[in-house]
This record gives sequence, structure tokens and C-alpha cells, in this order.
Amino acid sequence: MEKRKIGKLMVSPVGMGCMAFSHGYGQIPGEEQSIEAIRKAYEFGCTFFDTAEVYGSQLYYTGHNEQIVGKAVEPFRKDVVLATKLFITPEEYQSGLEEAIRRHLIKSLENLRTDYLDLYYLHRVNKEVPVEEVAKVMGKLVNEGLIAEWGLSQVAKETLEIAHRITPVAAVQNLYNMLERDCEQEIFPYCLENNIAVIPFSPVASGLLSGKITSDTEFEKVDDVRNWVPQLAKENLSGNQAIVDALTSFAKKKGATTAQIALAWMLKKYPNVIPIPGSKNQERIIENLGSWNVVLSDEEFKELDAMVDGFEVHGHRGIVQFA
Repeated sequence: MEKRKIGKLMVSPVGMGCMAFSHGYGQIPGEEQSIEAIRKAYEFGCTFFDTAEVYGSQLYYTGHNEQIVGKAVEPFRKDVVLATKLFITPEEYQSGLEEAIRRHLIKSLENLRTDYLDLYYLHRVNKEVPVEEVAKVMGKLVNEGLIAEWGLSQVAKETLEIAHRITPVAAVQNLYNMLERDCEQEIFPYCLENNIAVIPFSPVASGLLSGKITSDTEFEKVDDVRNWVPQLAKENLSGNQAIVDALTSFAKKKGATTAQIALAWMLKKYPNVIPIPGSKNQERIIENLGSWNVVLSDEEFKELDAMVDGFEVHGHRGIVQFA
């Protein structure tokens, strides 16, 4: 397993998105089960764990997910890279941006049981909170050793350029997978040129590219983001099935799972990509991490890339930013 770079940090080529232990995929598992899953991921070789202060459904802003991650990694904190995100409201900006960011950071550090952060993201972009001013504060935090690197989440190239000129950005966490490829137009070229890591969330399209979602699949009615993912809508799912079927056929020939091929494809495509698939299922977590062992030859990659290019995708989420 060759590690990948986030600024001056080195991480496993696939990380672990931890949101599902607190929010977004229906009923959450118990705390002990969640901690066990994170520790099993570490034992398998994962050294990159992603969370956010707001992950927690009804528990928003209580740091529920950060607390779970903090408990889980405490025994090996120095051996992993922790990423979390803060969300700044216009009201907080108006009352004092630096004070607000420091307040959020202190709370996240408490939740994560650490005295420094490896990677601190601005969680989404709001035009009422100037990103250049956020970048200045992040630069101070880097200089003080409170954070090692900073990043932006769900950001367009124009905004990224503004921020990067002030304090170098180490990572961009955007939506990217075989079905959502907006980042290939501007984000990847810019990030490759400027040594910025791209950290795709939903890299297997909310489970669609695992091959395990069918027209009969029912999602939980409460707090399950898959109810509004366009590719999973009943009117789009049948149209996207051809992509899944072709990917599954390729995976069988390769001796891998469908999800592993979807992840191996992006690992082969971009040297700066570090996907963070998320799941509350321990078996699925290890399966996803195992994609770093799936090596695609140049010929296999070309076949797979042409296959993806040849299909029409039904439903599109795109880059979502706050207005």
C-alpha cells in the first residue's frame, strides 16, 4: 500500500468517512459498535478518518460524531490523520470571525480528545462569509501549530483560487464518483497543478456503485440521505442499472467487488485522490478499504474509463454551495 499526500501529511490511499455512525443513513449503530468499526479499519491499515462537528442528526452541534471518532482513535492518535469541519454562520462572521473559528476549533479538539488537528475544513461555502478572511485565520492556526493543514468542502475552482492565494489549501473535499464527475473539468486540473489533494465523499454514489441497491431497496424514512440522491430516485435507478451491471461484470472478471472497482478506478485515474467511503457496516468498511489492493493495468483502466464514458447518467447532484 503506497500512502498519499495531503500537504505535508501522509495517509492511506483510502480513508474512512465516519458520518454514518451519527447521521445520514437511518438508525445509527451503538457507540461500542461504531468504535469497534473504526478500530478495525485502523488495524486493516486505514490512517485517515473524516468527521465534522455537525454530524449527528438531531444531535447537530453537539459533536456526537467527533466524540465517537475521538474515543475510537485515542489509543493510536499520533499514528492517524484526523480531519474535521466547521460551519460558520453569517451571524458568527458578523460578531467576529476569528473568535468564532477558534471557539469551534476548541470544541472539536475537546470532542476528538486531542490538542491539534491534522486537517481542518471549512464545511461548505457561504458568500456572506468571505473565504479569504477564513483563509487568513486558518493561516494563523497553522502557524500556531493548532492545525497542520486546512481545506475546503464542496467548493468551485474560483473560490478555491481565492483561498489558496492567501493560505495554501491542502485538500478539497468534493462530491466525486463515476456518476458525478464535475470535478474533472476544473477542480482536478487545478489541484494537480497546485499539489492539492482531492478527497471525494460519496465515492461509490451513496451505495449505488456497490451493486447492492435495486429497485426493491427501501431506505429508512427518517434521516437517510439516500432518499434524495438523484441517481437513486425510482425514475432514475432503472436507467443507471446498466452502469452498475457493466461494473459488476468487470469486477467479477477482476476478482473484486463492484465497489472496489469503482474506488480503484479513481485511485488509478488521479494520484492526488483519496476517497473516503462511509458505511456503518463493518464488513463493507473493510471491503472498501481493500480497494487499495486492487491494481488496474493500463489496459484495464482504459477499458473501464471508456465504459464509464459510454453510459448516460440519470440524475445529477453537482457542486452544492450555499447561496
